[in-house]
Amino acid sequence: MARTYLVVIDESDEARVALRFAARRASKTHGAVEVLAVTQPQDFVQWGGVQAAMEEEQRLRIEASVAAAVGEIMDAAGIRPHIVVKAGDPVTEVRAYVGTREDIAALVLGAAASGSPGPLVADFTGNDAGKLPCPVMVIPGGLSEDQLEKLS
Repeated sequence: MARTYLVVIDESDEARVALRFAARRASKTHGAVEVLAVTQPQDFVQWGGVQAAMEEEQRLRIEASVAAAVGEIMDAAGIRPHIVVKAGDPVTEVRAYVGTREDIAALVLGAAASGSPGPLVADFTGNDAGKLPCPVMVIPGGLSEDQLEKLS
């Protein structure tokens, strides 16, 4: 079973840095990358087609973001990330998802280059850090490409 690096991604620069780190780790360890995006649930339950279209649009945006951030790394290593989109509270969804997967080697999160590290980093490295079934890798959002290469 391949070691899977789970990256939680959003539109932030630090999420893209974390994704590039995970892609490099996976290529060096013959692992896999899984990308989890958590969106806010929509209030279009009565219009299931509209909600499905919105979820598909979100998936396409994430795929484009992943390709832009790490396309060359993944192409060189032959890694194709698996993308999962969930709707709900990010902390709750990430915790539930990690709890269902035995192949996840690490949860990879990006921390903002300045200011607050972000809600996921704060939660998963705070009081509940020991409750996850895998390590948490916090990648500083201000790392350069050279620094990423050396650390991964």
